[in-house]
Amino acid sequence: MNKIEKLAAVVASVAFFFTGTAFAQTDPGVQSASRGTGATLISSKDRTGFVTFFKDGFARFQAVETVSVGANVGLGPRFNSNSCSSCHAQPTVGGSGAAVNPQFTFTNKSDGITPGPIAAGNTTPSFITENGPTREARFPFFFNHNGTVDTSAPNGGVEDLFTVAGRSDRGTCTSLTQPNFNAAEEANNVIFRIPTPVFGAGLIENLDDSTLLKNQQANLENSLGISGTFNRNGNDGTISRFGWKAQNKSMHIFAGEAYNVEMGISNLLFQQDRPLPEEDQLGTGLPASCLNLTGTGYPEDTSNPLQTTNPAVLDDVSAFANFMRFLAPPPPGGVVLEGRSVSASSIATGKSLFSSIGCATCHNPTPGTTQASNFVPALSQAPVNAFSDIEIHNMGTKLADNVSQGSAGGDQFRTAPLWGLGQRIFLLHDGRTTNLLTAIQDHESSGSEANTVVGNFNNLGDTQQQDLLNFLRSL
Repeated sequence: MNKIEKLAAVVASVAFFFTGTAFAQTDPGVQSASRGTGATLISSKDRTGFVTFFKDGFARFQAVETVSVGANVGLGPRFNSNSCSSCHAQPTVGGSGAAVNPQFTFTNKSDGITPGPIAAGNTTPSFITENGPTREARFPFFFNHNGTVDTSAPNGGVEDLFTVAGRSDRGTCTSLTQPNFNAAEEANNVIFRIPTPVFGAGLIENLDDSTLLKNQQANLENSLGISGTFNRNGNDGTISRFGWKAQNKSMHIFAGEAYNVEMGISNLLFQQDRPLPEEDQLGTGLPASCLNLTGTGYPEDTSNPLQTTNPAVLDDVSAFANFMRFLAPPPPGGVVLEGRSVSASSIATGKSLFSSIGCATCHNPTPGTTQASNFVPALSQAPVNAFSDIEIHNMGTKLADNVSQGSAGGDQFRTAPLWGLGQRIFLLHDGRTTNLLTAIQDHESSGSEANTVVGNFNNLGDTQQQDLLNFLRSL
């Protein structure tokens, strides 16, 4: 063997060593076996009548919206999707983004109701890919008139991906353009969010502030540099808890905002058509030709007092809220890694390590027990095994998105509930990774409250790290 051959052999062996070291632990990945996720928490013994409200909300959550009024209340003029379940689909209705992104097909596939593409006349943005995460886009800052970014003018509002202008049922709205996503990407002035799962949301909604505040005091007794706080509702000052930055107080507000922002549908909580942030704050609003496209007036989604069954009287937003409110928490389950079942002892060890290295300081196995519910008994005095403290935390420069919502700053995010993590595909607030190891490491950067905990994880042995990953995918 000559010197060059020997050198090549050494390089190959070193590369193999470091490759083996880097991938000594493996994320078991999305667990495909059914765990019963998507069921209602309402017991068959309940006699409150809310099961019918759950079923009605379930049906409306999957309804496909069109612009012209009919069996729906009117899509657009701007939208990110045309049904709630197209975004909340993994592993079943109510979850997060699916493996195949429906947004990728919107410019070239019929919705089955309106002839032609769902988003005809639009261009699919480069960050929307067939097998990538379902996303919404935001521009952290407004642009100057010359096209440069004005970092002294915070934006942060949702820039809807598509318009109805090219659809056959667009009515008079024929010339509405998409945001300039290419310019935003070139200027590094665009961030993304993926759908949050809503399983178990009714339990989180029914945690009283006193319980959360007591839990916060217990969390503050740590030596890990963790010091979370709460985002609060601007009207009554109470703790808000839904959304990536805990910016929404209740399931009604969460649903009403999504109906207006993601599908462009005005409703009892958000009663006007929504322009883009720059149209609303720096311009003239939506063109007159794109207003009141259904011809029914505002809000488009209202109560239905002439309907005969009780659930049918509700507006869509209330129906959505009831569906999400009564969804059961996602059950934990077994884990399969590379074709083999992971042992119960490995999962149990991982659970113990999760607490001992500090993960549970933010991702509390339970932040407490719910208050008494006036809906159904299943929501009363129930443990909330969400693996979240519902607090917002400084997550450092790597995860920061420069978008503030309520009192949550540009690097602050709600502790994402981990129940159901075993069946999620896309991870972190923007879906940047599908790998748990990457998600853990991305918690570490300048200014992050998680730095010490990630360091503790890195100091674990290979087998211990694998046990912890196995535990996470059991949730």
